[in-house]
Amino acid sequence: MLLRLRVRLPDRPGSLGQVARTLGVTGADIVQMIVLERVGGRAVDDFTVIWPAATPVNRILAGLAAIPGVVVEGVWRSTGGAPAAGGADAELVGQVAASADGGITTLVDAVPGLLSADWAAALVVPANWASPGERGTPPCGPAVAYASWQAPEPLRVPDVTPLRPRAFEGPDGLRYAAAPFGRSGVVLLVARGGGEHDLPVPAFHVTEVDRLSQLVRACAQVLGDRLEESVASGAAGRGHRRPDWPVNPAGSDLTSLLDS
Repeated sequence: MLLRLRVRLPDRPGSLGQVARTLGVTGADIVQMIVLERVGGRAVDDFTVIWPAATPVNRILAGLAAIPGVVVEGVWRSTGGAPAAGGADAELVGQVAASADGGITTLVDAVPGLLSADWAAALVVPANWASPGERGTPPCGPAVAYASWQAPEPLRVPDVTPLRPRAFEGPDGLRYAAAPFGRSGVVLLVARGGGEHDLPVPAFHVTEVDRLSQLVRACAQVLGDRLEESVASGAAGRGHRRPDWPVNPAGSDLTSLLDS
C-alpha cells in the first residue's frame, strides 16, 4: 500500500539522510519527498512510501522515533498514487480550460490526487451567508455542485465561511482545506482523513493551502464567465465518478499496489 508520512526533523546536514536510511531499513520504499517548511532550525517533510500491507506501521514509527529530534506528525494512506508535482498544476489548468463541460468536474476529480486527499467538492455558498435569515434564523448552508468519486453519500458539508483560503478541522474530525473562486460564491473544498496507527491525520499545511488557492484562482481566470455554466453543468450531472484525467501518469502505475 501507499503511505504518506509527515515528519518534523532538525534542519541540519545529515538529518534527512538519517530519515531516508531508516525508512529503507524498516522496509519502506520512498517514491516521493516534499519539503513543506524550513523555519527556525526545523524542517517539515512529507514522504510517500510503498509499504507492505501485512507489515505493522508501528515498525516505521519505532525506527523514526529512535532518531534524535525526529517527530512523526501523521501517517495516512495516499490514494491514487504519489501526489502529483512538477508541472501537474499547469497541465490541470489547461485541461480545465479545454474541458467541454466547463472544467469544474475535471478540477474536482483531479485535486485529491494533487494533495494526497480523500475527496473534493465544488460548493456554492448563498449570497446571504453573512446575513441572518428571517426572524434571526441562520442563512442556508452551501450546496454541493459536484463531488469527486470518493466523497461520502450523503455529503454533509462543513461550514466553509469565512470565504478565504484556509485549513480547518471539521466536527467530524476530518481535515479540510477550502479555497474560494472569488465569484458566484463557488468554493473548492478538499478533505483528508483516515490516519494510520491511531495517529491523527495532519492538517493541510500552509503550503498546500497556498497551492490549492493558486490553482483555484488560475482556473477561475481561464473559466471567466463560464464558471457559472460549469457549476450548473456539474450540478446537473452530480454524482461521484472516478477521474478520467491522470494527474500523475507515473503515479498511476503505483495504484495497483494500494491493496497489495
